[in-house]
Parts: sequence; C-alpha cells; structure tokens
Amino acid sequence: MTVTIGQPIPECAIPATSGLTFSPASAKGKKLVLYFYPKDMTPGCTAESGEFRDNIEEFTKANTLVVGVSRDSLKSHDNFRSKLELPFELVADTDEKLCQLFGVIKMKNMYGKQVRGIERSTFLFDSNGKLVQEWRGLKVPGHVTEVLQAAKAAK
Repeated sequence: MTVTIGQPIPECAIPATSGLTFSPASAKGKKLVLYFYPKDMTPGCTAESGEFRDNIEEFTKANTLVVGVSRDSLKSHDNFRSKLELPFELVADTDEKLCQLFGVIKMKNMYGKQVRGIERSTFLFDSNGKLVQEWRGLKVPGHVTEVLQAAKAAK
C-alpha cells in the first residue's frame, strides 16, 4: 500500500537521530515535511539538506516539522547531521519500511548500471496528519522554497 493524497501515514516506529524514534504521532498538531533522499554526504543530498537547514526558522514559523529519510545507518546520519549542523532529525529507514509506504524505491542508472535506490521525493502532511502534496523525482534547485510556500499555505 502506498500513501496517497488525503491519507495519513500508517502507524510505524523507525529509528531516528538523537536517540529518537520517528512515528507519525511525533508530528501531532503540526504540519510535517518528509523528504526522502538517496544518500548521506553526496552533493545533491548535501545541497537539499542544507537548504532545509537554512530555511528551518521559516518552517518552524509555519508550524511545520522537517524530517529527512534515507536508507543510511544511524551512524551515517549522525555524522551527516553533525557535519551540516542540521537542526532536524534524520530517519534511518534501513529496512525500507517508509520507502515502501511512499513508493520511492526505483531502479536508477548509476555509471551505466541499474541499481535500486531512493528517488528524491518530498511529502507534505497537514496538521491533521493527512498527505496534502507530494513532489517526486525532483531537482534540488528551488525545491525547498516551493515546499516552504506549500507548507505556509497548508492548514
């Protein structure tokens, strides 16, 4: 089952940085941005995470929680978060539970080889926990600004 517009995230509990566990209930009463990215410390993922970091005050003013998700380990996430000074949590979806719920695992071409990987995607949930907007297969430049505008407009 893939989460679609108008639906909530099914209840789950997945390890996150700072010793926390991500569950949909952790965003109760707030809007939630879940952004899926392929890999810690890569150029595109570093740029995207940095843009979310640089706009975190605006997301906070819009009552919006930002959470990054990839298949990397907690140790990798801790290093990435520390290096970029990210003020939000990263979820270690090592068993691909969230990736499967959102249908973001795709076959990708890497150096001429087909590999399974995360398609860069972002999902916005309203304060009632329902999916209101999604961006799939996106490009990093300008994306965070678009998500911020949508978060400000969402209820």
